[in-house]
Amino acid sequence: MHDYLLLKTVHILSSTLLFGTGLGTAFHGWMANRSGVLAARRVVNRNVELADWLFTTPAVIVQPVTGVWLAQLAGYPLTTPWLMAAIVLYVLVGACWLPVVAIQIQMRRIAEATPDGEALPRHYHRLARWWFALGWPAFIGVIIIFWLMVAKPELAL
Repeated sequence: MHDYLLLKTVHILSSTLLFGTGLGTAFHGWMANRSGVLAARRVVNRNVELADWLFTTPAVIVQPVTGVWLAQLAGYPLTTPWLMAAIVLYVLVGACWLPVVAIQIQMRRIAEATPDGEALPRHYHRLARWWFALGWPAFIGVIIIFWLMVAKPELAL
């Protein structure tokens, strides 16, 4: 039981880190892009990318490892409907997140390459819109995953 509780604590902490970092970087990235200040965009784009590598990426790895292990220890088959729904949503969230990482890298590079006093190219703004748009389904997906993990509803799949 001690191992289960320790593993569950790691799982909860990594999910909190995943959600919190995502929400925090989304807020700062959105606000920096709304500011119109190139220097702010440079710093925030760099920090958003760094936060993804330092916090989000490890949490993305820890979540499925600890989740599957917890399910096994608790006796839940991975075919349990609420668990299957959470896994499918996790994959969909990842399908949104992976392009966001590539977009963030492009946005950082463009902002760093733009000379002071010059406007960012249209491509940057298009990327920023995609970055923002892909964040919404990922954000909502993670909230639903939290609900599934807590409620463990009886689902008919």
